[in-house]
Amino acid sequence: MPHQEPSLHQQVEALVFASEEAVSAYDIVRMLGTDLTVRQIDRLVDELNHSYDTTGRSFRIVRIAGGFRFLTIPALAPLLRKLQAPTVRRKLSQSVLEVLAVIAYRQPVSRSEIQQVRGVSPDYAINKLLERGLIDVRGRARTVGKPLLYGTTKEFLDLFQLPSLQDLPKLREIKELVHDREVREYLSSAASVQETVKSDDDESTEER
Repeated sequence: MPHQEPSLHQQVEALVFASEEAVSAYDIVRMLGTDLTVRQIDRLVDELNHSYDTTGRSFRIVRIAGGFRFLTIPALAPLLRKLQAPTVRRKLSQSVLEVLAVIAYRQPVSRSEIQQVRGVSPDYAINKLLERGLIDVRGRARTVGKPLLYGTTKEFLDLFQLPSLQDLPKLREIKELVHDREVREYLSSAASVQETVKSDDDESTEER
């Protein structure tokens, strides 16, 4: 039986499937080594998704964090939360999640600003988040001592399946959608952090 070269659709599908993080259209073009354009890659992805849709597959290729990833369809989210919630808690403790929430909603933000919101030192959590690549240094503040400023990374968007920071949801909205008790418990703590952030911002506005 003669050997058949993989089609472009198969090659794009394989690259997205095998990547551990979102892979951009530019990277796909580079790895394919062809004269395809980014627009043509987008079209190939759309055609693959159409095929998945017509055959009733449980997944799609989604544009996320500046690239493409395979994700299951939204209708399966309640089922998969039961599988993923305990894993998320093991990987990121509640205190680390709280610090990540402050950084996500107030970035760029310094250690002292995070401590003002939470009331305890964020050093351990920041070091863990830096190790995981979920945050990075965004420069220095123009204040006394010029403290380092932190912000979220592409890996953060990838982990929480966000196309961009503009798509960052309000934690209260997430709580309304989540029915799993364990997820709801740690989100309630993170939501209190967001409410504290909002309260601090309101007080700052009143002072000005």
